[in-house]
Amino acid sequence: MSGTVVGFIGTGRMGKLMSARLLAAGYKLKVFDTNPAAVEELVKLGAESSSSSKDVGDNAETVCISLPTPDIVHQVVLGAEGLAQGGRVKTIIDLSTTGPGMATRVAKGLEGHGVAWIDAPVSGGLAGARDGKLAIMVSGPKASTDTAVPLLENFGRLFFVGEKAGLAQVAKLANNLLAASALVVTSEAMVMGVKAGIDPKVLLDIINASSGRNSATQDKFPRSVLGRTFDFGFATGLSYKDVRLCIDEAEAMGVPMVAGSAVRQMLAVTNAKFGASSDFTSIARVVEEWAGVEIKG
Repeated sequence: MSGTVVGFIGTGRMGKLMSARLLAAGYKLKVFDTNPAAVEELVKLGAESSSSSKDVGDNAETVCISLPTPDIVHQVVLGAEGLAQGGRVKTIIDLSTTGPGMATRVAKGLEGHGVAWIDAPVSGGLAGARDGKLAIMVSGPKASTDTAVPLLENFGRLFFVGEKAGLAQVAKLANNLLAASALVVTSEAMVMGVKAGIDPKVLLDIINASSGRNSATQDKFPRSVLGRTFDFGFATGLSYKDVRLCIDEAEAMGVPMVAGSAVRQMLAVTNAKFGASSDFTSIARVVEEWAGVEIKG
């Protein structure tokens, strides 16, 4: 849809890459972020900066948001100078991990404004965002989601999970819990092997040829742990937030999260020790320190 004006709020690491893909596809972009430096690079690529969330909503019928926490999503959409106050916005696409509870509340709050809410949380990291190979979980009114498909396909592969607000958020939280769980348990298994005297690369090769292979052994450890870079591209604080959200939402539904609670605790320790901005592969560093060994390639 070359020439269509689209809004984008939240141009951090993921948001910037997704915005750039829309620009490359020919969309005209109105962008806003509370950090002006985050907008600069997109302006150089052809985007137009906005002064507020409301300003974006005054200039674009469809607005994407990519924000770090549910509370910020609520404020950006329904706050005094929020998107919902914009005179032109008709559809808001939430690419954030908001959680089903907040998604439901925001969707309800938008009803009086005549604005459609689409949940579209994404998974696939920075590489997926850059290359247009994200998994995009989508829920919302069918007519609105059908209209949004051409735009969303610039980001990756779509999975429609239903019209009910928050369903896509449930799918995203389930995925992120599993990703973090794989990282925690793989860290423990790898540290055990290294302490016993096994070469970590050999151990990874064994696991990846066997039934224990997972996203951590196939990608995160070879890329970010063995080389000691710890730079996979997902912040510990965000992973901790997602897993906390998952546990809270599950328990509210009456679903026990026994193993998930242990994963949350490991992320809490990592967050406290290495900081929210550290990479979540730093989980391995916690287990290493406790065991007195390092997983080196």
